[in-house]
Amino acid sequence: MDGDPAGMNLSQQSSSSMEVKEDMDTKSESEHQPSKDALIDISFCGSTPLLWKVSDMKRCRSVGVIGALVGSLARQPRQNVRLGRPLELLQEEALLLEDTNTAAASLQPQDCGDEERHSEAVRQYEAGLESSYKEQCALALEDKKTVLRRIMNEKENGTDNSGNAIRDRLNALDQAFRFPWPAMAVQLCTARAGFSHCPEERSFHSTDWPMPRDERLNTRFCVYRDLRNKGFYLTSAGKFGGDFLVYPGDPLRFHAHFIALCISMDEELPLCDILAIARLGSNVKKTVFVEGDVVYSSLQWSSML
Repeated sequence: MDGDPAGMNLSQQSSSSMEVKEDMDTKSESEHQPSKDALIDISFCGSTPLLWKVSDMKRCRSVGVIGALVGSLARQPRQNVRLGRPLELLQEEALLLEDTNTAAASLQPQDCGDEERHSEAVRQYEAGLESSYKEQCALALEDKKTVLRRIMNEKENGTDNSGNAIRDRLNALDQAFRFPWPAMAVQLCTARAGFSHCPEERSFHSTDWPMPRDERLNTRFCVYRDLRNKGFYLTSAGKFGGDFLVYPGDPLRFHAHFIALCISMDEELPLCDILAIARLGSNVKKTVFVEGDVVYSSLQWSSML
């Protein structure tokens, strides 16, 4: 028997529509994925490396560079529990990206000597804040007057004689009203004009790395690069008294197992300091690594001396 042509056409149309949908989904996913060939743009605030683009942050995460968010959220700017962009990198993390040719330092307006334009932008921003404050002050004053008028009308309709006091308060409100500056709603401008250029212009728009390379930084970087090549993830360990926290995997899935202290081979380490860092690691339930020229010594506090 011959098949139904209408049914065959319907099945062909549905299959073709599914293929088109899959192609569109694949295309949309590929558009949101960062390009593997694109270099990560690292901006510098002084000598602090920062990442602003979400695609660059994803790319860093994919190569094992964690960093720390230090910016405020646009919708919740007055809290510091949940932070947003930019992503601050350790100097060792930025050096690793530069050493593997994964990132390049982007040229900032200040680097071009355009300080006058920067000062003008600051003046415009401050003028905008002042204008916003005056506008919000006028709105708050009008709201206060509306509330007092409503209360005064309610008092006049009743038997209470306190309406005169409210009327006097309403008349003196223009001189007595004060709107505190911290109560002003601040609008964070998150949209900006895009800065696009061809990949061939990367050398023109890039700049030298402004981070000073001293012996201490070189020692830390050697340890960071060696541990990262071994598959460990590292973050800052300042609050634990060390240089790095060492994770066996992604910090979102694992706790830190080690505290890394980076010490040069020719640097003397007193016994009291060794005991102190060993006890510190025991108190936070971590093992302390003391690193020299990528030579590791594990310290654990097992009993009282």
